[in-house]
Amino acid sequence: MFSGIYPVIMCGGSGSRLWPLSRSGMPKQFLPLKGDKSLFVQTLERVARRYGFKEPIIIANSEHRFLLSKQAGDANLPLGKIILEPMGRNTAPAVIIAALEAAQTDPEAKILVLSADHLISDVPAFHEAVERAAAAANNAYLTCFGIHPTSAETGYGYIKPGTAVEGAAGAHLINSFREKPDAATAQAYLASKEYLWNSGMFMFSAQQFLEEARACEPAMFDACKTAFDAITPDLHFHRLPEKEFSAVPDNSIDYAIMEKTTRAAVVPCSIGWSDLGSFSALHDTGEKDARDNVTHGDVTLLASSGCFVHSDGRLITATDINNLVVVATDDAVMIAPKDKDQNVKNIVNALKKEGRDEAKLHTTVYRPWGFYTSLAINSHFQVKELCVYPGKRLSLQSHNKRAEHWVVVEGEATVTRNDDILTLKANESVFLPVKTRHRLENKGERLLRLIEVQTGTYFGEDDIIRYEDDFMRERSG
Repeated sequence: MFSGIYPVIMCGGSGSRLWPLSRSGMPKQFLPLKGDKSLFVQTLERVARRYGFKEPIIIANSEHRFLLSKQAGDANLPLGKIILEPMGRNTAPAVIIAALEAAQTDPEAKILVLSADHLISDVPAFHEAVERAAAAANNAYLTCFGIHPTSAETGYGYIKPGTAVEGAAGAHLINSFREKPDAATAQAYLASKEYLWNSGMFMFSAQQFLEEARACEPAMFDACKTAFDAITPDLHFHRLPEKEFSAVPDNSIDYAIMEKTTRAAVVPCSIGWSDLGSFSALHDTGEKDARDNVTHGDVTLLASSGCFVHSDGRLITATDINNLVVVATDDAVMIAPKDKDQNVKNIVNALKKEGRDEAKLHTTVYRPWGFYTSLAINSHFQVKELCVYPGKRLSLQSHNKRAEHWVVVEGEATVTRNDDILTLKANESVFLPVKTRHRLENKGERLLRLIEVQTGTYFGEDDIIRYEDDFMRERSG
């Protein structure tokens, strides 16, 4: 059905707009914000091979490489090449890199550019829109997906479509792009029925896009090509070189290319789309009670309306509140007026300036070998729960500023302690003094769970010296 189309899934993002649910260590695309699957997995399912798509090209932050790989593997959704960016350079360079990869694989390739964190509730309508966009791409147009607006949204850019594209039913030339408007302008756009939301999704021939990129942004194209030619393999990932990629200009595909090319087209569509870029968007797409409240978790509201209230565990109660966002995780509570929820990112920036870990990490942190949850910490100790996947092991490592005491709760642990190899079962423990070389391994077929008590003077993750590592991580930190 979609032969020759290579999905390109952009997995970047800082996680700041939906804090504290989403954080840079676990941004929203990897969270099950709608349904029981992450937005990333839902994106992969929409472009699965059973529909005829090629295996997707993933453009991702290096920090999330093992997380995205595991989520795709758990869902039995194969990935194509996973290209890792050493730093963000916005969407135009990411798409140029992906187009270079697709064109190298298949000179006739078309690429479908998607964000990993968008919600699309009407998948058949999405596939119909892809077919229309593919027809425009066959006619050498760079085509974006324009969403029929349902409200006077000020957080999106707008597109005014023009005349129909000959030979591509349902596609139109783009008359103009409009920036994110103020409330009055957005209301006028909505009332006119002449404008579409710019979804940030695109379809085009890889070769045609590269030609337009070279013409519109020659310096960016050349810098991207230099970085692409210097990609190096890392396990089953492919790393862009930091020096070369840092020289690439930072710009969006809209500003750098789509607003400059004479080959821009748009396919209008109604596909149940949202970028879920704010708590207001989560409210709009959520299941509402009789008073327009959307709740998740253990929540009791009285005499309240228009609220979004989310609990990850603890009971939240409120009375006589209106149009508020209240979000509670196990380590943070965030409260904001719903019409000011775009300012949540300012909270994250303030926390970063204070050096707070909550700005980046949840209490549960995922690693390629499993995950850990911080249970308690003060100046003298830290307690964690460690969970190691079957067949996985941590790096052989030591610490200069802390000792560790491991108590097995579930499963069987193989522990390296200097020159000794120990096997520990449930209720058995081992002490690892400061500077002891040690490693934890799960040779079993079920999850290994243990409690780790750290004692010492410093408990940061950068107090790790690695001697051997299955995942080719840096020697320290």
